[in-house]
Amino acid sequence: MKRRQNGFTLIELLLVMVILTVLAAIVVPKFTGRAQQAKLDAAKTQLNYIEGALNTFEVDTGRFPTADEGLQALVVQPSNVTNWHAYLEHGAVPADPWGNAYVYHYPGTHNTNGFDLYSMGPDGREGNDDITNWQQ
Repeated sequence: MKRRQNGFTLIELLLVMVILTVLAAIVVPKFTGRAQQAKLDAAKTQLNYIEGALNTFEVDTGRFPTADEGLQALVVQPSNVTNWHAYLEHGAVPADPWGNAYVYHYPGTHNTNGFDLYSMGPDGREGNDDITNWQQ
């Protein structure tokens, strides 16, 4: 009489591995795409937040920060400005979701009556993936 051993055969284990691999190939790209989309949405939200702070700065002081003062003027009072308030929470200009600084130009090239504000996007270089305040 032969004894039957409990367990899985090599074929059964390989079949389970193939099924898991196929499922991972389907699911993982969907999650990575969502992470990238979440970062893009976060950059747009931060851009709107900084843009609102710049507009409030202009209402309070009568002008936008100069190019030399940059976004730091929202955190540290420039020496020649009156009626200034701290405009950003946490006392710092946030970095974009990829760890890069937001770019600010005043006067703007694209917004000639205002300022240009943008993130250089995931690649950290100016190009087609930039998140801007003139293409929303």
